[in-house]
Formats: sequence, structure tokens, C-alpha cells
Amino acid sequence: MTKPKLLIVITGATAVGKTTISTQLAKQLETEIISCDSRQFYKEMQIGTAAPTEEELALVPHHFIRFLSVTEPYDVFRFEADALACLENLFQQKQFAIMTGGSGLYIDAVCRGFDELPDRDPELRMKLQQEYKKYGLEYLQEQVKKLDPEYFSKVDINNPNRLLRAIEVCIITGKTFSQLRKGKPQERPFRILKLVLNRERKELFDRIALRTDKMIADGMVDEVKSLIPYRHFNALKTVGYKEIFEYLDGKISLSQAIEDIKTNTRRYAKRQLTWFKKDVEYKWFHPDETNEIMELIKMQFN
Repeated sequence: MTKPKLLIVITGATAVGKTTISTQLAKQLETEIISCDSRQFYKEMQIGTAAPTEEELALVPHHFIRFLSVTEPYDVFRFEADALACLENLFQQKQFAIMTGGSGLYIDAVCRGFDELPDRDPELRMKLQQEYKKYGLEYLQEQVKKLDPEYFSKVDINNPNRLLRAIEVCIITGKTFSQLRKGKPQERPFRILKLVLNRERKELFDRIALRTDKMIADGMVDEVKSLIPYRHFNALKTVGYKEIFEYLDGKISLSQAIEDIKTNTRRYAKRQLTWFKKDVEYKWFHPDETNEIMELIKMQFN
């Protein structure tokens, strides 16, 4: 009996080297890549998200890279449906598929699914939005920390949309967002192998610093300037963009913005690793261990 198709998840902290390894494996396995990096969905955000280059995209087919505008609403539930539909098509032709990115919530959506969350309450959302405008991001962070400390330890705390949604769910249901995400995993018609790439902390932080400097050299300031008319959209309230906006507003110097990007990216990387460590299904590898990763993949079919 033929074993079911295999989805290989390759994740890890930002700047660890996911794109390179995923591309190498996809070429060897003659398959395609599904991106689950929610920052790389947007076509206007290329430099600041370290999206795959045109050369990397040409090596193997990619899905969900630069397929949206920052003006278009999109969430994890739509991604779950879109990614599952994409996998269904891929598995008609391929034995393997690779999904890569550092957005743990989006990985969980495809691998596990979610308990059904309540619809948005427009009146409550308006009230929360007004509180956000009046008291700022720190107010939302404190609310989530109080209502759902577990989710607070994992979520991108600089993303107001995710914070607002978590508060909203807690108020409407009387349960935490974390509780609703821990329902029975939904059955998937494919097997899943989950891999985390990891480096020593200093090595990872050095890579974050180098990548930030490269983003600036590649023209990130000009990219952010071009996005000023769209800065109120949630897609742009993220690490890298918000710091450059502060520089363009004259609030901080460019050198301070660059240091802030490095600091906030390191913090984001720590939260990503916290998320992955809580999932015992992940197998951990250094990015140099490509041979060991391939051996583990082959073992799935022995």
C-alpha cells in the first residue's frame, strides 16, 4: 500500500536560513514550495521582509509569495483554506511538498486547523480600536498579557491586529485564544514532517545584524517611503517598517532606526523559538545538516 503524501515543514527563527535549505530540498525532491511567511505575502514589501529573490524564485516554483497587496484583507483562516487547496493540487502530481516560513500561527493552521472562532463583533471591535488609538500599542499588549499570558508569550506583540483579535475572542467567548487553538487537530489527507532550523544564539544574532544592514544597503528606506500612503494598513505595522517610519517622521535618526530593527528582530526571533519549542512534533537541525535532513525524509518511506 502506498504511503500518503508528505508535507515537509521547514521553519525556524527569522534569518536562520530557511529559504536556502528549502530551495535545496525542493530541487532534490523535485517539488514546490508553499510560503507560510505572512510578511512575504505582500507584493509591496520585498526588501524589508527578506523575500526570496527573483533568482531563488526561478529555481523552484513558489506559492504565496507577493500575491497580495497591503490594501487587501487576509487572515490565517483564509490562508488555511488557500494552502490546503494548493496542497491538494500539488499532491496530485508530487509525492512531497515543502512549506516554509517563520509564522507559527500559519503553520499550525495548515497542520492542525483551528477550533471555530467567533465572528467579529463590529461594536466591540470599534471600541477596542478607539482604545488602541487613545492608549497605544502598550495598552493592547498589557490587555493580552492579562487575558491570555500564554498567547502573549508567543504572538508578535508589535502586531496590533493580532492583539485586537485575541482580546476580542477572550471577551466574546470567556475563554482564552490559546484554549480555542488547542482543540483536537483536524485530520489531514497527508502526513506531516515538521523541522526547525536552529543556530547558536550569537550566530543567529550576527546573521540578523548582517541581514538588516543588507536591507538598508538594498534600498529599504526608499521602499518604506513608497509605502507612506499605506502605513495605516496592518501589514505595515511590523518590524522593520515601523522603525523606518519613525525615522521618516523625524522621531529618531537612521542609525537609531537600524539598531531598533536589529533589537526588535532579535526579540521576534526569541518569541518564534519559544513557540516552536512548545511543539514536541518538531525535529531540530542546524542548517548545515542537510544530509541528515534528507536521510530523515527518506526514512518516512522505508
